[in-house]
Amino acid sequence: MFKSKALKIFIPVLALCFIAAFAKHRLVDNKQLPESHLYSKEMDETSGLVASAVNPGIFYAHNDSGDTSRFFAITADGKLKTTVYYTGDIKLRRRGVIDCEDIAVGPGPVKNKSYVYMGDIGDNAARRKYITVYRMEERKNWGTDSIAHAIPIPLYLKYPDGAKDAEAMTIDPIEKFLYIITKRGDSVGVYTTPLKYKANDTLTLTFKGKLFFNGLKPFKWVTAADVSADGKQILVRNYEKVFYWRRNVTESIWQTLKQAPSELPYKQEKQGEAIAFTPDGKGYYTTSEGIYAPIYYYKTPGN
Repeated sequence: MFKSKALKIFIPVLALCFIAAFAKHRLVDNKQLPESHLYSKEMDETSGLVASAVNPGIFYAHNDSGDTSRFFAITADGKLKTTVYYTGDIKLRRRGVIDCEDIAVGPGPVKNKSYVYMGDIGDNAARRKYITVYRMEERKNWGTDSIAHAIPIPLYLKYPDGAKDAEAMTIDPIEKFLYIITKRGDSVGVYTTPLKYKANDTLTLTFKGKLFFNGLKPFKWVTAADVSADGKQILVRNYEKVFYWRRNVTESIWQTLKQAPSELPYKQEKQGEAIAFTPDGKGYYTTSEGIYAPIYYYKTPGN
């Protein structure tokens, strides 16, 4: 008798679970299908992504270690429009860079002009004497010409507490600071430096605090960051999650990052290392390493 009653309860509950799982697949998971994919085989280890401020509909992407000093202007659906070359460190011979891990767009030395910041900040062994950020003025032909060239202004940076591996770099357009968030460890460090500097300056980053994310290593390691064009929204991602903060503009970004973030929708990628807000901040894109890697689009909270 008891078993019969239990089965009468268990079977409907099991059926409801299957229905719920099917509904989730149809209504939730299917909304996270790729928008498109990267079309060029040249983009095989995509590590950074950011929206252009002067070329509507264009994003900049780049590979990490092993590539030369270049980045790609692509459409939101992944079509390659322009390959932009720049001169890196001549001591590194042909490649010119060591391990470019993130890219940002923001203000610079000339008012009303926009600049691309390329972060050669990767350091798997944590032994680099300095890391390098290249600043390049954005050009209108990045997105129309198949090949273009940029004039880089290098900035050499050191950590105040020893070499670190990092893959996340972004710009605060309000206070005009460059931010680097380290990758490894149970907690990661937040470091800043002002955007006001001269060519070939060597500066020491300022430590602003630590961030802790739940999860297992290496899945919790931080791989990218972005700040919206208006400076009011912040994204940080690791291999399995995307975190979001809405900033009070009376605060510095590092102060906002100390608050508990929201966890946003994210379809886990094979090796997700890139994230970028749309120019209007109403959504964000993610993509990953690998040839023809998928591109996903999500809406930001409130949109």
